[in-house]
Amino acid sequence: MAFNKSLAGYYDDLAHVGIPTDDLKKTIAFWEKLGFKKQGQFDTDDQGHQVVFMKAGHLMLEIWDSDGAVHKTGAINHISLNVEDADNAFKAAKEEGFDVKEDEVQHLDFWKHGIKFFNIVGPNDETIEFCEVVKD
Repeated sequence: MAFNKSLAGYYDDLAHVGIPTDDLKKTIAFWEKLGFKKQGQFDTDDQGHQVVFMKAGHLMLEIWDSDGAVHKTGAINHISLNVEDADNAFKAAKEEGFDVKEDEVQHLDFWKHGIKFFNIVGPNDETIEFCEVVKD
């Protein structure tokens, strides 16, 4: 575990790009036509909403149907950076004065052991997520 590590030192790669949709099946078909392959699909609530992760090469997309699409430039919801230690990255973000959206690291039951994540706000109100896929 690193001490005095800046937030920039916690991420090592792009984790995914988040895109909301109004039509999950149509969106999956579009990205499949571009060569993306479904990696996982999960329920997001008890209303039947889903999130799908699709990958082509090194690029992972997170596509979900609970928020609705924007239908104009700026339709991408967030960019996610991969971290191995979301808890300490969160502490670094707070210590460095980033505009952190959450009061604590969040958890979701995606993948085998879930994910941990938090979001910061960029200078143009863009959302940057820091996401750890829990290994065990």
